[in-house]
Amino acid sequence: MEHFVEDYHKRRLTERVDIMTAINILKSQGYDQDELIGGMTKVFYVDLDAYNEVVST
Repeated sequence: MEHFVEDYHKRRLTERVDIMTAINILKSQGYDQDELIGGMTKVFYVDLDAYNEVVST
């Protein structure tokens, strides 16, 4: 199911725990590794450096 959020409603994900939570939710909804960042950026502003740290561990 596609969800689109207006940019001014997007929450900022800068903390590792928040990014991990979003990743786990998307994975539980059937997203694979290649689709995660696309799914997250539709709903959140994501700190890409923190995201890369999370997915590289």
